[in-house]
Amino acid sequence: MFTGIVEEIGKVIELNREGENLHLTIAADFTSELKIDQSVAHNGVCLTVVEIQDNSFTVTAIDETLQKTNLGKLKLKDSINLERGMKMNARLDGHIVQGHVDQTAICKKIEKKDGSYIFTFSYDESLQNVTIEKGSITVNGVSLTVVNSKLNEFSVAIIPYTYEHTTFQFLKEGDTVNLEFDVIGKYVKRLLEVQNKAE
Repeated sequence: MFTGIVEEIGKVIELNREGENLHLTIAADFTSELKIDQSVAHNGVCLTVVEIQDNSFTVTAIDETLQKTNLGKLKLKDSINLERGMKMNARLDGHIVQGHVDQTAICKKIEKKDGSYIFTFSYDESLQNVTIEKGSITVNGVSLTVVNSKLNEFSVAIIPYTYEHTTFQFLKEGDTVNLEFDVIGKYVKRLLEVQNKAE
């Protein structure tokens, strides 16, 4: 379980294919505090630490993860948002994030405002995921508030601190991002689906 508050921007230093799996080695300052089997969110994707070497660690993404997220598009020296699992006795500064990406989206537009940035994303509405005004959304592992909700599109406002301390600073129009929709909204949607089938 995560909060969507990015701890650090890591750097991809090694990518190794093994069958359909991809082993990612990430350089990160908090590596010395990690342990094998620990969960870390990578651009919002929960992966298990399988190896630790000095100031870097390795995780493995299976084919399903690569198909449903942007991890398969990573290249050497790319930056990646990192967050360790939340502590149960700490404040929940973001929102409840599971680290399970629902689908990807495309960065459609980036607007620089006086004191903030507006990022607009479009996604495939056929999966029936929805956003709501002022609701929560996780983009590449970052907990954000929706400011403009449409059927297959939404926008978020990024303050300078978030911009500078996450990979939003490197994001370009046309880039693919990972989305995790609000877990409460997903349960409501599922309950309505079951109810409609029963009627």
